[in-house]
Amino acid sequence: MKTFLTRSILGIFFGSFLALVTILLVSYLGEKDMLDAAILSKNALGTVFCGWFFTVTPLLFENEKLTLPVQTTLHFICVSVLYFIVAFVIGWIPFTVKGFIGMLGIFIMFYTVIWLSFYMYFRKQAAKLNEELREL
Repeated sequence: MKTFLTRSILGIFFGSFLALVTILLVSYLGEKDMLDAAILSKNALGTVFCGWFFTVTPLLFENEKLTLPVQTTLHFICVSVLYFIVAFVIGWIPFTVKGFIGMLGIFIMFYTVIWLSFYMYFRKQAAKLNEELREL
């Protein structure tokens, strides 16, 4: 529970940071003197929620009772369902079949690259630790 709360706080802060950076970029690069408060609030809350669930859902990978394929499948389902609900409600993705399929392809590509990166990193860390144990 402590880990869940810690990650929740970190995710909320990270999402808030991303929302703030996005707001600053839009206001400065978009040359906007004034931003719509309703749109700003909706997008900021969506970013904060995404920050939260993208930091909490990796806890699935710490459940040793599940195999890696099951962990990955559950994680993918959780993050994709939550992301697409937020993205459709806020309007980040048009609520059309074409919009969904296009974004799903991009989502799967990014998910695969990030998953493989983490897999290779932790595999290398495990090999390094095993080598250190052999030297003892």
